[in-house]
Amino acid sequence: MSTLTKKIKITGVGIHSGLPVNMVVKPSKKYGIYFHRSDIPDSPLIQALAENVGETKMRNTTIGRTDGAHVQTVEHLMAALFLAGIDSAVIDIDGPETPILDGSAAEFLAKFMGNTTGDSHMKKIIVRKPVIVRAREVLRTLPWHVRLQLWVVNKIAGRKSDGYVKLNPNDGKSLEITATLVYPEKIIGRQTFSYRFDGTKKSVNDFVKNVARARTFGKYSEWEYLKAHGMGRGASEKNVIALNDAGDGTLNPVIWPDEFVRHKVIDVVGDMFTSGGMV
Repeated sequence: MSTLTKKIKITGVGIHSGLPVNMVVKPSKKYGIYFHRSDIPDSPLIQALAENVGETKMRNTTIGRTDGAHVQTVEHLMAALFLAGIDSAVIDIDGPETPILDGSAAEFLAKFMGNTTGDSHMKKIIVRKPVIVRAREVLRTLPWHVRLQLWVVNKIAGRKSDGYVKLNPNDGKSLEITATLVYPEKIIGRQTFSYRFDGTKKSVNDFVKNVARARTFGKYSEWEYLKAHGMGRGASEKNVIALNDAGDGTLNPVIWPDEFVRHKVIDVVGDMFTSGGMV
């Protein structure tokens, strides 16, 4: 197992709640990533596994039941833990959402790198045959009020729910991700980015250099709608790439022209880690 050499304290605000949050990522002798809501008496440890994923109405990932102890927007943190090779940790958090920090995985990863101990022996999940999951199929499984909210947000953003994820077998030694975005906004349009992780230092450094700093994004009008409905309250130009309503520019500068699709690679890595190992 690979865990931390010490407790790592991280503070910030939740991107949707806008509330201050204090988080402590602690070493653990038990395999797996576990969340603990320190602000809720007798809160159980919730393992970050796909079977424990709750409602994802705001296109983020929630661990735990939304009507009980849960933690939202875990994908950036999970990606950083994965890339740092940490397979065992307990995360104490005093609120319903992880801190958004700068909207990427870079700050999380910087805090973990160099503070790990032990050899990572993540469970390997081998894909034996092609698997495809379409967004429309997932939407049909969600409660009606969640589907309605997603429809409204997508309507404002001018997007369709026609995405999909396809898993293909490979050499059994690496995770290769190719992400493609097709957006109506001119500044995004069609973007594709590929990343390969094989556990080597080179592949980790490649992520740090070319992926980790990519920030989350959205239309300015979309964020205004979210804030009016009690969400997106922690979003700012410090942690979100804000697209103008014309879709031909941003209100703050981008790091790379294709920063948008690079950020999706972070989300994919983080969500794949809820498999409990390396796919």
